[in-house]
Amino acid sequence: MTPRTAKACHLVASASLIALILLGIAWELFLAPLRPGGSWMVLKVVPLLLPLAGVLRRDIYTLQWSAMLILLYFAEGIVRATSDRLPLSMALGWIEVALTCIYFFCALAYLRPYKQAAKKLARQAIDKASR
Repeated sequence: MTPRTAKACHLVASASLIALILLGIAWELFLAPLRPGGSWMVLKVVPLLLPLAGVLRRDIYTLQWSAMLILLYFAEGIVRATSDRLPLSMALGWIEVALTCIYFFCALAYLRPYKQAAKKLARQAIDKASR
């Protein structure tokens, strides 16, 4: 992966995480809240705020665990997209699914060279220890 591609993957992952946070806030406060006037479901975005600084800093460990965290939002998006009755809420669910997929695959693409380098170092260490 070229540095330019890695930078693009990081940029898209960061943008999709921020968009997912904004979507969650707007969804539960204004667009299609569970209760008129907003709901406490807006707190669902709090876990997404935890990795935000690390993702923006390109912290490898944060990108790894946030890629697993994002799968919870993927599941929520699928459930809401297929079970909510309001067309707007269903559409927002599909947008959530799209944003989580974008984040997940961009984060994995960004992390791939680091994981390959770690595997290579581990193989070298095992080879050195077995001599």
